[in-house]
Amino acid sequence: MYPLDVVKTRVQLQPAGATGADAYTGMVDCFQKIVRNEGFSRLYRGITAPILMEAPKRATKFAANDKWGKLWRDVFGQEKMTQSLSVLTGASAGATEAFVVVPFELVKIRLQDKASAGKYSGMTDVIVKTVRNEGILAMYNGLESTLWRHILWNAGYFGCIFQVRELIPKASTKKGQTINDIIAGSVGGTVGTILNTPLDVVKSRIQNSPKVPGQVPKYNWAFPGVATVAREEGFAALYKGFVPKVLRLGPGGGILLVVYTGMMDFFRNMREAKLA
Repeated sequence: MYPLDVVKTRVQLQPAGATGADAYTGMVDCFQKIVRNEGFSRLYRGITAPILMEAPKRATKFAANDKWGKLWRDVFGQEKMTQSLSVLTGASAGATEAFVVVPFELVKIRLQDKASAGKYSGMTDVIVKTVRNEGILAMYNGLESTLWRHILWNAGYFGCIFQVRELIPKASTKKGQTINDIIAGSVGGTVGTILNTPLDVVKSRIQNSPKVPGQVPKYNWAFPGVATVAREEGFAALYKGFVPKVLRLGPGGGILLVVYTGMMDFFRNMREAKLA
């Protein structure tokens, strides 16, 4: 799925009115121009950071969702999860997850941008140069926008999973449960992507803008950044890169839920067998 993320980022970072050989008219055009002008391997530039990020990111997402769910049920005196609590729990888990992913996202964005191709030789080089030139806290540039991005995606994702599971017939077999999880997770991933893409566009621009002493960045805070993009480029610009993003995170949300459920069942069975 990673090439879709590269294309998404390139399209999101492209300024309004861009022209020339590297101006992208859409997802397919971006794919073609990257391969033709930079080589196929460019579609995988920066992949080390997200590979290292995936395990702690997903573990944090579901562990936090479980812990926040128990906390909010106790706070509101609910024995079982409800639709509203699913949304609140997902948002809380998203905020927790954001603190884990920000440095990895910053490295990934700077390596994916074509303009940065000559600046950095790899992940370690990005970290060293960012810390040396901008300070250690620069690794958390875009934290606020990342928080909002993950809050909205996880609220939509877990909220939709709860609702879809309530609406579709209960599965009586393991295969049926897998199908239900694919449907619920894919719907959740799609809705989450619709909700958070404007914040993702702004986050990409914030993290790709080096901090310069004495200068206020054009994109600095999430919602003012959203307003700037909408004013200068039109509302549609807030959904730049939406197609490759939803193609990755829609089905990806279904796969994520199936794998999580399957692994939890696997480890639960192992523990029960050991105790027996």
